[in-house]
Amino acid sequence: MQYRFGTSSKESSIVENIADQFLDITSLVCPMTFVRTKLAIERLNSGQTLEVRMNYGEPSRNVPASLREHGYIVADLQPENPASPDGVQRLLVKKP
Repeated sequence: MQYRFGTSSKESSIVENIADQFLDITSLVCPMTFVRTKLAIERLNSGQTLEVRMNYGEPSRNVPASLREHGYIVADLQPENPASPDGVQRLLVKKP
């Protein structure tokens, strides 16, 4: 998995499979999926990244959207297993 930050390819840097913190919210339901994610990212320093493992569906739609609304940079959202795109998802988010 590769993650890109920035608004253009000139500003972007690539980070391969590296996050500062990891969080698994696959056992949670809304609204706790977002609550736990927001608490985890609030503990990060500016510029650090959080990788979140979540279920497909409501969490993979709502958590990234809510993070964007709160000013966080959603860098990537991909299925953990490309052969099963409606399974567990991995989200990378950066604290500005």
